[in-house]
Amino acid sequence: MPDYVPTNAASSGVTLDKKLLKQIAARSDRPGLVYLARWAAALIATGALVWLTRGTLWLWPAMFAYGTVLTVPAYAFSHETAHGTAFRSRWLNEAVLWLTSLIYMEEPLHRRYTHTNHHTFTWHVGKDSQMPFDTPMGFGGWLAEVTGFGLLRFHMAVMVRLAFGRYSDVMRDVTPAGEFPRMTRNARVFLLIYAAIAALISAGQLWPLWFLVLPRMLGAPVMLLFTLTQHVELQENSPSILDSTRSFRTSLLGRFLYMNMNNHVEHHLYPQVPFHALPTLAKAIEAQVPEPDPGFWRTNAEVFGVVLRRSLGLSTRAPSIRQAPHMITEGGRVERIAQRTM
Repeated sequence: MPDYVPTNAASSGVTLDKKLLKQIAARSDRPGLVYLARWAAALIATGALVWLTRGTLWLWPAMFAYGTVLTVPAYAFSHETAHGTAFRSRWLNEAVLWLTSLIYMEEPLHRRYTHTNHHTFTWHVGKDSQMPFDTPMGFGGWLAEVTGFGLLRFHMAVMVRLAFGRYSDVMRDVTPAGEFPRMTRNARVFLLIYAAIAALISAGQLWPLWFLVLPRMLGAPVMLLFTLTQHVELQENSPSILDSTRSFRTSLLGRFLYMNMNNHVEHHLYPQVPFHALPTLAKAIEAQVPEPDPGFWRTNAEVFGVVLRRSLGLSTRAPSIRQAPHMITEGGRVERIAQRTM
């Protein structure tokens, strides 16, 4: 028998009427297509700003706005399609998964199967294959995570491994054996596309620099600030999602960009519920889950304060965000106990 309890609603003591859950979890193409259309409109609007500001200093804030609209939904949409819940039609899920994973820069099937493992072993050290940073987190880990360089290095190493068929033990543990040829093909195609973009820029074609490379780099920190809040400062190795996972409040814009994944506790409890139904799910179980942490900026500001003070050997008690008891110290350094693996 395994020495763990799979992490979900049952392991967390949360219940929901089966008929209501079935209703909330019903899949449809329409919400995903509406979101896709709105995302495209937002990209066109912010992309127009990039085009109009070429040759001026306003190009940089324009690329930042466009890059945020490009990267945060690319992450969120690749996540939702990895679950297969963004659309009812399988081909739509797979097509959007492939495209958004290309932007996010992770081979799509590796994303799917490591994420399935992440839901089964949420925040279990040595078992959760998407546990990305040392915990408790220090300032150096925060900086590597938020700048995006740590994630990019990891994704490129995975991509090269897959392209050459050098599958790691983690890959073999989480992936059905029959999927490896597809993963290798995808990785090779992705690397060819990235190489073609680099070749275009080298040949003097600057539009990929303005609309892909620089916006992707500028938008990555915002994307990673969203994802950082999911589990940071919370309990490792717990069967309860309520201990290991955080929901937080955010604005209408934040909910749009992040596809309602600010309801992250609810998502981990019932991952079969599509993104558009997460607010309904949150209402249905609000009495059984912790109150969401304060807004996006305040939550991240408190996380930053905690990790900075931890690195300086000071008190790590946050003013209002949830923390696991062992994360709170009155001074002294804490041993790191987790690290990203392939």
